[in-house]
Amino acid sequence: MEDMPSALPDGEPVPDDGALPASALAGAADRPLGFYLHVPYCATRCGYCDFNTYTATELRGTGGVLASRDNYAETLVDEVRLARKVLGDDPRPVRTVFVGGGTPTLLDAGDLVRMLAAVRDEFGLAEDAEVTTEANPESVDPAYLAALREGGFNRISFGMQSARQHVLKVLDRTHTPGRPEACVAEARAAGFEHVNLDLIYGTPGESDDDWRASLDAVLGAGPDHVSAYALIVEEGTQLARRIRRGEVPMTDDDVHADRYLIADEVLSGAGFEWYEVSNWATSEAGRCLHNELYWRGADWWGPGRARTVTWVGCGGGT
Repeated sequence: MEDMPSALPDGEPVPDDGALPASALAGAADRPLGFYLHVPYCATRCGYCDFNTYTATELRGTGGVLASRDNYAETLVDEVRLARKVLGDDPRPVRTVFVGGGTPTLLDAGDLVRMLAAVRDEFGLAEDAEVTTEANPESVDPAYLAALREGGFNRISFGMQSARQHVLKVLDRTHTPGRPEACVAEARAAGFEHVNLDLIYGTPGESDDDWRASLDAVLGAGPDHVSAYALIVEEGTQLARRIRRGEVPMTDDDVHADRYLIADEVLSGAGFEWYEVSNWATSEAGRCLHNELYWRGADWWGPGRARTVTWVGCGGGT
């Protein structure tokens, strides 16, 4: 055993009190502060997904190591309180909060509101703070959306991926075509000014016409933000195994490039402005400020991320 190499990464271990090195805090007062709150639960696992998520079946096999959905909000609130202790008297209010997953909306709306309230109580929110949650189209209804809006959320992102049933089937998405578009209308009715739809292009079996139909459906729904991502086949996923077995063809980089150009042509023609590789918005106010916070090297704290607390500051993280 003494000759076995260590499995620990290089560098100093994290202190028991979670203290950050001085280099991570240097200049912090001049950078915005954001929070990413991770909710790792999904009803089913999509075939392309390699994120840190767990279905009910997978949770039953952990022997209770992972927090259950019932007590997850309280666990995450504890991590927000830890962030307050570690950052001490840091005076910065939080500029952006993004609740991602997983499917955050598998939790009760009251749980998401309680998690947001912990950030507000411990740090305060900037007057114009952007507060976003991701949502599966089948996991919300008008009452749920109204509860989120009343609780302080002002932006929501729905995972649409495609308007075509056969494309959704390859991706193992379980929502009904047309439901994401209906969610946009329900979110607007609940008072959400900013609504995003996520799309994926380059799925095996998707044609140019399929992709154009998805873009047309998005435009008909009326969000003010669209994210369009090329499908990446990650090792260890169900989709990668299906491709390896020859059940579906491998994705094609040239097809991805063509679909990207189609997306930019259609969205730009409809008044959306491209502002990042995969993102378009109808106005500057419609951009995702939380993503811009990442891209510009600001600071963010990630309770729940991989069941550890993550801090990323300018030039590094721990």
